[in-house]
Amino acid sequence: MSTLRRARYQFKAHPLTLDAVIAAAVLLCMISSAFAAPDGDHGVDWGARPPGVVSLLLMVLAAAALVLRRRSALAVLAATGTFALIECVTGDPRAPVAMTTVIALYTVASTTDRATTWRVGLLTMTVLTAAAMLAGPLPWYAQENVALVAWTGIGATAGDAVRSHRAFVQAIRERAERAERTREEEARRRVAEERLRIARELHDVVAHHIALVNVQAGVVAHVMDRRPDQAKEALAHVREASRSALDELRATVGLLRQSDDPAAPTEPASGLGRLDELAGTFRNAGLPVQVARTDQDTELPAAVDLAAYRIVQEALTNAQKHAGTGAKAEVSVVRVGPNIEVTVLDDGAGATGTTGTGGGHGLLGMRERVTALGGTLTTGPRYGGGFRVHAILPVQTRAGAERKPV
Repeated sequence: MSTLRRARYQFKAHPLTLDAVIAAAVLLCMISSAFAAPDGDHGVDWGARPPGVVSLLLMVLAAAALVLRRRSALAVLAATGTFALIECVTGDPRAPVAMTTVIALYTVASTTDRATTWRVGLLTMTVLTAAAMLAGPLPWYAQENVALVAWTGIGATAGDAVRSHRAFVQAIRERAERAERTREEEARRRVAEERLRIARELHDVVAHHIALVNVQAGVVAHVMDRRPDQAKEALAHVREASRSALDELRATVGLLRQSDDPAAPTEPASGLGRLDELAGTFRNAGLPVQVARTDQDTELPAAVDLAAYRIVQEALTNAQKHAGTGAKAEVSVVRVGPNIEVTVLDDGAGATGTTGTGGGHGLLGMRERVTALGGTLTTGPRYGGGFRVHAILPVQTRAGAERKPV
């Protein structure tokens, strides 16, 4: 088996060698047939009718032409057809030079289209059969003349079948390759989306708590010497904010673990149920926040609930950092038909463009969250000062959006 495999590999690597071997085998078959008389007294008589010099020359030339059949199939068919035509008219006894024409016709049919095969095949069949019947030494109804029709038809049909099979296999291979590329592209897209979601979640968690820590640390530095009690209270808020940040980071990283990793502590998912707690952390940091809710205890999908919470968190964080001293913020959550609307306003004097010009990713992250759920987000400065963030989120999300983000 290994020997056959090696020979097959060698012939594939050197097709000209394979064609030379085929041509030699065809020449041997033609010479053997030329020396045989099938209707002898004791069956086949060998040497009873030796071929003439012209017939031998035609056989050698036709077989030699087959060596180049892969390089120029139509030219080889024309050459072998010409040799067969000469043999049909002059050969006596007959030499089977038409065998090379059948092989050349098979090559043409297997390497070209079906229309070309029909045209060339019919032309070859008609010319050879007509020449043999009208100008050949045998009667027009002789079986050798009828055999030309059958053999040329078989050559063209077999070549067309091989070509169709190759095209079918190639189509299957290309379809499989396209499917593989599509799977790889889909995998890369999902990885990119997952990275973006993780980055957005970490940004929201870290930015919020670090902003609060920064504000409280500033309070401590300002009142440490004159009002130590207030400094202690601010340090307690710093400790609380840092602990909350660590808890949320631990919960987020825990969701990224594999199923066989050690169990990580989990925290309740952030959502509008913790809105009052969130507002309290900002009040402790010095930003007065009013909360108004008329969502009528609507049960929100996990993805919508988390997105609404993160939008409020990011908007209040930006207000805390950019709105300036003395600013106030208002948060409203309203159920309007099939949607939940979240609005965050501040009246800070320094709020013009606050959430959009700092070079951060707050606005981008909010917009990505809302777009992923099929909602809309509008942001911009308010008339008379301040900033407004308004998000409309559908209560019923698209298929697949119910999956809880990381």
